[in-house]
Amino acid sequence: MIKDLTKGSPMKLILSFGIPLLFGYLFQQLYNVVDTAIVGKTLGGAALASVGATGSINFLVVGFCAGVCGGFAIPVAQQFGAGDHRELRRYVAGGAWLCVLFGAVLTAATVLFCRDILTAMNTPADIYERSYLYIVTIFAGLPAYFLYNFAAGVLRAMGDSRTPVIWLIAASLVNIVLDVVFILTFHMDVFGAAFATVLSQLLAGTGCLIRMCRGFPILKMEREDWRWDWGRMGNLCLMGLPMGLQYSITAIGSVMIQAAVNGLGTMYVTAVTAASKVSMFVCCTFDAMGSTMATYGGQNVGAAKWERLHQGLRSCVILGAIYSVVALGALYFLADPVNMLFLDAESAHLLPLARQYLITGVLFFFPLSLVNIVRFMIQGMGFSPLATLAGVLEMAARGGVSCLVPVFGFTAACFASPAAWVLADLFLVPAYFFCCRRLMTRPTASRRTALGCRKRQAAA
Repeated sequence: MIKDLTKGSPMKLILSFGIPLLFGYLFQQLYNVVDTAIVGKTLGGAALASVGATGSINFLVVGFCAGVCGGFAIPVAQQFGAGDHRELRRYVAGGAWLCVLFGAVLTAATVLFCRDILTAMNTPADIYERSYLYIVTIFAGLPAYFLYNFAAGVLRAMGDSRTPVIWLIAASLVNIVLDVVFILTFHMDVFGAAFATVLSQLLAGTGCLIRMCRGFPILKMEREDWRWDWGRMGNLCLMGLPMGLQYSITAIGSVMIQAAVNGLGTMYVTAVTAASKVSMFVCCTFDAMGSTMATYGGQNVGAAKWERLHQGLRSCVILGAIYSVVALGALYFLADPVNMLFLDAESAHLLPLARQYLITGVLFFFPLSLVNIVRFMIQGMGFSPLATLAGVLEMAARGGVSCLVPVFGFTAACFASPAAWVLADLFLVPAYFFCCRRLMTRPTASRRTALGCRKRQAAA
C-alpha cells in the first residue's frame, strides 16, 4: 500500500505510517534480544559478555549499512513526492548498484580486520575468542543487512511501511526457531546465535525485494533505468554516505565507551549488555519516529509543501514527549524484571549495576527523541551532510565521557549517552530552522518544477 504523506492531518499520517514502522523495529530488535536472552540463560554470563563486548562495533558497522540505505531512499521519497516515477526508478537502480559495491567492500574489510578491532577495544581475554566468533559471523553476513535495509527503505519511501514489518515478523519467528536449534540442539554456542540472525535477516530482505519488484508497477525497470549515471550516483552518495557516517561516527563514541567499560572487567560488561538490550528495545519508538520523519520530510519537500514541515515536526515532538514520560514510569518499576530476562541466576547480583545504567538513560529519553525526530527530518529535507555534524558532536561527548570512566568509574559510563543526546540537540534544533529558511529562499522556479512534475504525473 502506497501512502502519500503530503496530504491530510500530519498527526494522523505520522501515527498511521509510524506504528507499522514501530512494530518493524521491535521485531528487528527481537533478533538481538532473543539471541542475547538465549545466550545469557543457556550459555551463562561469560557468553553473554562475549556478545555484549561486540555491541558497539556491531552497531557501528550494521548502523552504517542502515544509514547508507536510508540515505539512498531519500531521493526516492523526494521523486515520489514530486510525482516523477521515471527518475524514481533510476534512483532505485542506482541505489541497488551502490549497495552491491559497498556491501562487498565493507564485508571484506570487516572480516579481514575483525581481530584487530577487538584487540583495539580491550576485549577481555576470557571472552575474546567467543566475541570474535560471534561478530565475524555477523560481518560475513553484511550483504543480507544491505539487502533488507535497501529494499525496506525503498518501500517506506513510497509510503509502504507494512511490508517490511510483515517480513520482519516472519524472520523473527524463524530466528527464534533457529536459535533454539543451533544453540540447544546442535550446541553451536555463540556462532549459532549469530548465524541465526544473519539467515533471518536474509529472509526478511528477500521478502521485501520480492514485494518491491512484483507489487509496484511504477518500479517496473527498463534497460535504460540501470545505466550508471555519475550525477545520480553522486546525489545518492551525498545522501547516503553522510547518513551512514552519522551512524558510524555516533557509534565510534559508543566504541570508546565500550572499551572503557571493557576495561572495568567482565562483570560490568555483563551488566551493561543486559541493560543495553532493554534500552535498545524500548528505544525502537524513537527509531520509528525518525524513519517516519525522513519519509515525511522527503515527500513534502519533493511536493514543495514547506508549510507542512513545521506541522509534522510539532506533532512528532508531542508524541516523543508523551512516550518518554510513559517509558520512564514503566521502567522505573520494571527495570529489575526486564534486566533479568538477559541474566542467569548466577549473574543476579549485577542487577543494581544494570538498573543504574538503564534508568540513567531513560531519564534523558526526551532529548533522545529530539535527536531522532529532528535529525531524520533534516535528512529527509535533503541536508544529510548538515545532520551528520550532530553525529560528530555525539561522538565527541561520548569520547570525552569515556576519558572520565577511569576516574569516576561506572557512573561516568552511565552518563555518556545522555551527554551525547543533549549536545546533539543543541546543534540540531537551530539547524532545522536554518534548513527551513534555505528551502523557503530557493528560487520559485524550483518550487514550480516540483509541483509541475506532480501535476503531470496526476494528469498521466
